[in-house]
Amino acid sequence: MSEALDAPALPAPVPRRILVVDDDPTVAEVVSGYLQRAGYAVDRAVDGRAALERAAALHPDLVVLDLMLPEIDGLEVCRRLRAEPLSQAVPIVMLTAKGDEHDRILGLELGADDYVTKPFSPRELVLRIQSVLRRSAGAAAPAAAVDEGPFTAGDLRVDPTARRAWRGARELTLTLREFDLLAFLLGHPGTAFGRDELMRRVWGWDFGDLSTVTVHVRRLREKIEDDPAAPRLITTVWGVGYRFDPSDAPGRAAETAVPHA
Repeated sequence: MSEALDAPALPAPVPRRILVVDDDPTVAEVVSGYLQRAGYAVDRAVDGRAALERAAALHPDLVVLDLMLPEIDGLEVCRRLRAEPLSQAVPIVMLTAKGDEHDRILGLELGADDYVTKPFSPRELVLRIQSVLRRSAGAAAPAAAVDEGPFTAGDLRVDPTARRAWRGARELTLTLREFDLLAFLLGHPGTAFGRDELMRRVWGWDFGDLSTVTVHVRRLREKIEDDPAAPRLITTVWGVGYRFDPSDAPGRAAETAVPHA
């Protein structure tokens, strides 16, 4: 008998687990059905309190989070998930009403990784979730187009393959999009990018709310700048967008933005 026939069958891969949080039973049913057909294991919660309890018990790979929830609203759920060590890195995709720009920006500032506006295409939502999960699994952003790294700029170091970043000896806690943005900028030192170009090359979107980029730049500055109100690393290029300035990085300037051997 051939070796191939004698070989034991490989175990089936464990499906990624997604927690869908929405108090609208129709929306929750449709989203859950599309995700299950895409091969994901799905759990559901109908209010913010249940969402926090199930997230703590199940440790999902991703949370789809409606903002308008009973008990505890989605923004507070997002804030609490980001405050807990066990859930602070769990990807969050928000569902928002099209007109709720303020809440959408606030959700991004609290650490959500992506958003989809209602009414939405369930297929688009699944594609967005797949994109976020690829990043959480360690795959590089498809449009980032940076060298493999790691990259250093003074005491700032980013390893795109391991998806880890440090400021000196302190490891930075970054969301998926924050990491992608930092890795992209560090991989293109001294180059100015418009918000629309960053949206295309980091987010992989040809359209979208450009305030998403603004919010992520602001959050990133809070984590890597000595004074976020007077940034020296990620600078604003008026009329263009943003630029990473390695010459202002603290520490060993000679190693600025050079991949490790």
